[in-house]
Amino acid sequence: MRMIPRMTDADIKPVSVALVSLGCPKNLVDSEKMMACLAQGGCVVGAPMDDADVIVINTCGFLADARDEAMGVINEALACKASGRTARVVVAGCLAQRNGDDLFAQAPGIDAIVGVNDREAILQAVTGQSKSQVGPYSGAIGSDAGRFRLTPKHVAYLRVAEGCSHNCRFCTIPAIRGPFRSKPAGDVLAEAAELIADGAVELNVIAQDTTSYGTDQGDVDLAGLLRQLDAMDGAVWIRLMYTYPRRFSDELVQAISQCPRVVPYVDMPLQHISESVLTRMGRKIERQRVEELLDSLREAGVFIRTTFIVGFPGETQAEFDELLEFVNEFEFDALGVFAYSPEPGTSAADMPDQIPDDVKDQRVAALMAAQQEIAFDVNQDAVGQMVDVLVDGIDDQGRCVGRHAGQAPEIDSLCVLTEPREAGEMLTVEVVGADGYDLIVTPLSNDE
Repeated sequence: MRMIPRMTDADIKPVSVALVSLGCPKNLVDSEKMMACLAQGGCVVGAPMDDADVIVINTCGFLADARDEAMGVINEALACKASGRTARVVVAGCLAQRNGDDLFAQAPGIDAIVGVNDREAILQAVTGQSKSQVGPYSGAIGSDAGRFRLTPKHVAYLRVAEGCSHNCRFCTIPAIRGPFRSKPAGDVLAEAAELIADGAVELNVIAQDTTSYGTDQGDVDLAGLLRQLDAMDGAVWIRLMYTYPRRFSDELVQAISQCPRVVPYVDMPLQHISESVLTRMGRKIERQRVEELLDSLREAGVFIRTTFIVGFPGETQAEFDELLEFVNEFEFDALGVFAYSPEPGTSAADMPDQIPDDVKDQRVAALMAAQQEIAFDVNQDAVGQMVDVLVDGIDDQGRCVGRHAGQAPEIDSLCVLTEPREAGEMLTVEVVGADGYDLIVTPLSNDE
C-alpha cells in the first residue's frame, strides 16, 4: 500500500489531496473551506482522484439519490485505495454527519469521517491524526473567510446562515445541520468584500433558509443585509437563493426591486400549492399567502424559480391536479420537480397512504411536461429582446455560454453566444433564437 508522507518531514513530498464535492452550493462552500484548511496545513490540494495520496469526499445525505451518488464515489475512492494508488480515504459532510460511525461498517476501508460541524478537523483526518470527528452543532456559525474557491473566478457563493428551524415533515436538514443560526452581518460583509477582491462579480446569497436571516439576532434582517451588500463596490450581480415563502416580507420584495445590484430573481421552493398537502407537509403557510407573495414578486418584475414535491403521502389525484393547474396558470420562469422520498427519521416517512413509485414518476413527468411547454413558449417570445449577459466561458459541449439575470449558475438554463467571449465579461446581447430551454444570443456591435 502507498504510504502517506509525514507532514513534519520537510524532505518528503507533501500529501496530495483530491477533494470531490457533492451536493448543493452550501456543501461546496464547506469544500472550499476544507481545501483552504488543507492547503494551509501543507497539503497539495486539487490532485486528480487517481493520483492522490488522500481522497476526500464531501458528501450530500439529504435524499436517497444523493446518498447513492455519494456511496458510488466512496466506492470508487476505495477502489483507488485497494489498487495502491491512494493511501487514505476520508468521508466528510452530510452523509458522515447523518450516519456517524456506522459509515465505517457500510463502506469498509474508509479511514476517517468528518461531520458538517467539524470541518476544521479535516487536516487531522487527512494526516491520520483522527478517525472520527462528528460532533453536534455549536451555537455559532463558522467563518467562511479564506476559502480555496472551486467556482469560476467571477462567480461566488456567499453563505449567510446555517441550519433550519422550520421542521417540515419530509426534511432531514434540521437533523443534519441543526437549527437556524444567522452569521453576523459584519462577517457576511467582510466575506463579500473578500470574494469581490478575489474577482467575483456575481454573489449568490445562500443558506438553508435565507429569508429567516436575522430573526435570531435582531440587528438586521435579510432586506437590510441586501441593502448593505448593494452599497458595496465591485459586485455587479447579487442573487438571492433558497428563500422560504413563510418569512418573505414586503420589505424584502422592495429591497429586491430597489437595489440596482440585486438581480430581480428569487429561488423559492414552494413544495406544493394544495392547502391540504401544505398542511400535511408542515409548511405553515396557506395557498392565499403564497399567491399574494407570487403576485407581488411578479408585479415587481422578479424572475421566480421554484421546486415542487409530488407524491407526498396521501396526495390524491385531485390535489395533484390542483398543483398542475396552478403551474399552468402562473407560468413560473423556472421550475424543478422531485418525487417524494421517504427519509428515515422524518415523520412523513411513517405517514399512511404512501404513494407508489410509478404514480410519483407519472406525476413528475406530467408536471415537467407542462413546465417545458411554458418554458419553450417563453423562449420563443424572447427572440428579439435585448438582455445583459454574464459570460461563464466554454461549456463541456464546446459552446461559449453565459446567463442573463434570470438564470442562476448550475441550476437554470443558459444563453449560448454566437461568438466566443471572455468569462466574467458582461455583455448586452440580442436574443436571436432558442434551443430548447436555452437562448441563442449575439453580442451587440457596441460591445465588440
